[in-house]
Amino acid sequence: MNSIVKVVQELKPLLLMMLVQVAYTGNTVIASLAITDGMSIRVFSAYRHIFGAFITFILALIFERKNRPKLTLRVLVMTFLCGLFGGSLFQNLFFTAIALVSATYANAIFNMVPVVTFILSFLCGYEKLNLRTVVGKAKVMGTIIGVNGTMMLSFYKGIQINIWKNIHINLIHKKDNGQKGESDGKVWIGVLSGIGCCFSFSVWLIIQAKLSKEYPSHHSSTSLMNSMAAVQATVFALCVEKDWNQWKLPSAIRILAALYSGIAVTTFVNIVTSWCVRKRGPLYASVFNPLTLVLVAATAPLLLQEKLYLGSVLGATLIVCGLYMVLWSKSKEMKPQTDLESSETELSTTTEVVIVSTNDNDNSDHVSNNR
Repeated sequence: MNSIVKVVQELKPLLLMMLVQVAYTGNTVIASLAITDGMSIRVFSAYRHIFGAFITFILALIFERKNRPKLTLRVLVMTFLCGLFGGSLFQNLFFTAIALVSATYANAIFNMVPVVTFILSFLCGYEKLNLRTVVGKAKVMGTIIGVNGTMMLSFYKGIQINIWKNIHINLIHKKDNGQKGESDGKVWIGVLSGIGCCFSFSVWLIIQAKLSKEYPSHHSSTSLMNSMAAVQATVFALCVEKDWNQWKLPSAIRILAALYSGIAVTTFVNIVTSWCVRKRGPLYASVFNPLTLVLVAATAPLLLQEKLYLGSVLGATLIVCGLYMVLWSKSKEMKPQTDLESSETELSTTTEVVIVSTNDNDNSDHVSNNR
């Protein structure tokens, strides 16, 4: 019985991270159906962050009501920027890419985030190339491969691949919302939006790293970020969206998309991912991201009637290969730091034993037995 419990505990992070990717896939599919139904991207983004801010605010009150650190102007500015680059701007760009190109493209291009983050970190002086080492060369090579994959994904189609030849599921009821389709000549806006969402998310990662150090209360900072994003997305939607009927959510799919995205993704995914990062580290959580791409590429032609092309498959494969090369490089860079910390811990322990042994022989025997 104990062995079964131990196996379950070992597999728990794996199963939870796989569930996170399923949740991301469901969000992509449901949001795509809502957008195709005629829902405005701006209104969808506003509702998502409103629901997300409400849920995370409640969680912050429950778990961090008495122990949150002091809120400063600097922290407020950083949460505003996090809400912009990791929330309102990112979501609008990401779902614009889905609406004007495809769900597969948007999720494939999103896997470029670690590569873009490395480029921005290098330009800001946070990362070094170290081209004389194997790790440095692998990091640069992974970046180049990822960029080439993005170019292929954006500019090359090739032959169409039909993976669901004899199965037809019609969930799409298209409405003329000026967002979906290639005939309106807006595909390139979608392509640029996909690239822009990567840069936006990468900037958020850099700012978030600083915010987590200055304001370590996770639930409170997330609540602040979602609140900022909700205000930004709502103001933007009110300024851009002229059709007031968009705010009424007349169909079930629009209500489901707003609730699912705001509650399941913003709350469940955030909590689970944070737990897995705490247990296994950020690199462990990052390796599962391409699973969303595989799931979306498999389900989008079936449920969203999207066309899958050879160029998309090859480009996505290159992006994933580049991603894993960058992640492998980062893991090798982080390992010496971990070894150094372990050595310092062992040195500290050894020193403690020596001190105890000089004062009391009985205590010395007790420590040695515990080791």
